Amino acid sequence: MKLYLDPGHGGSDPGASGNGLKEKDINIDIALRIRSLLTTNYENVQVRMSRTNDSTKSLQQRTNEANRWRADFYMSIHCNSFNGVANGYEDYIHNLLSDQSRTANYQDILHDEIIKVNRLNNRGQKKANFHVLRESTMDAFLSENGFIDNSKDAALMKQTSWRQKVAEGHVNGLVKAFKLNRKTTNPSPGDPSNPNTLFKVIAGSFKSKKNADARVTFLKGKGVEAFVTTATISNERWYRVQAGAFSNRKNAEERLNTIENTGVDAFIEI
Repeated sequence: MKLYLDPGHGGSDPGASGNGLKEKDINIDIALRIRSLLTTNYENVQVRMSRTNDSTKSLQQRTNEANRWRADFYMSIHCNSFNGVANGYEDYIHNLLSDQSRTANYQDILHDEIIKVNRLNNRGQKKANFHVLRESTMDAFLSENGFIDNSKDAALMKQTSWRQKVAEGHVNGLVKAFKLNRKTTNPSPGDPSNPNTLFKVIAGSFKSKKNADARVTFLKGKGVEAFVTTATISNERWYRVQAGAFSNRKNAEERLNTIENTGVDAFIEI
């Protein structure tokens, strides 16, 4: 399955903002987590992203790139805003598609999986004439993951653990929709009967090793042991800071809380 993953906005286009957050930052954080979960854990998955950093890219460039690549699915990640009062999650497919279309079926599956984990008010499944839904030649889906100008939704967006759960919800939907197979070298997540299950605490991913080393030094200064590992994701080399690997998820969550109390974002990877 070839997934074109599109974190909305970026660069000179910050998207919506509120409560000290910018939409472009939340979008790419969730999208990078989706990519990592898919490429690490599932077979026969290729992921191409419209951006992997804070860069500017037009809507036309994004859909042209997805079309040239002949992606199987276009997934666009966004956050919403309105009046500070509106809140919740909603997702979209193109307004000319019928409820019986293949895209609508994918939306049904994705919506159900995402709302299981995102702790947001369910605003339902919708249709719209958005550029990325109209101009992409493959099935396309756009998620609006909360209202950034709503204090309750924004409080969740600030939590690394919440962004990881939202990413997992999107991945769970893709796994069901496209019948993806888990890599045999990776155990089923959270399976206590599998002694090989490890919950790794990742405290940052960097293109620069110097930045990764600086993060390790900072954490060690706070009494947290950490080291740098490397990972290749979509043909790009990343330096990741690992701060523990645990067979018990509770222990991993305790380490995660310790790290986040230092002001560093972290997440648990299986």
